[in-house]
Amino acid sequence: MGAFKPLLPFGDRTVIECCIGNLRAADVEEVIVVVGHRAEDIRLQLKGVDVRFAVNPDPDSEMSASIALGVEQIRNNARALLLALVDHPAVPPEVIRILIEEWKRGATLVQPEHAGRGGHPVLIDMVYRDELLHLNPVQGLRGLFAAHRKMVRRAPVESAYVARDMDTWEDYRRLHRDVFGSTPAPA
Repeated sequence: MGAFKPLLPFGDRTVIECCIGNLRAADVEEVIVVVGHRAEDIRLQLKGVDVRFAVNPDPDSEMSASIALGVEQIRNNARALLLALVDHPAVPPEVIRILIEEWKRGATLVQPEHAGRGGHPVLIDMVYRDELLHLNPVQGLRGLFAAHRKMVRRAPVESAYVARDMDTWEDYRRLHRDVFGSTPAPA
């Protein structure tokens, strides 16, 4: 993309602040931010925000390594986790609440779905904790969900933002325009 996604402006906040704000608005109790590249910049941006950090010493590693580091930081009494990606800052709190409600109804792996497309964040019951700590680096979360396909509940949601990430500069600009009606301020 050529830019550091977490600290890009998104409305009147940064991308990472929007992600955390959406989780908090959905009453998520604990937020763990996995950092690697430019970790100190993120810590400074989130100074005063109630989050904990997990540090990936090898930011170029597969996502499975970052997931395991984040899972290691989760309190022992946690019963489920939401895996939210920083490049999905427009997922509304209502979607997160739907995933939590599906879990409360007994689902152990929950993925939002809009117009037949799966998206993020995903909710994972902590019965899969050990598997999350040892994900196949190549298959990652897809491998976990594939191995337990019968347990996966796809939760239909109204928000197309669950399936819209920011892999390119144009993705970011388009998402910002769609959410805020304007082009983002220069980074």
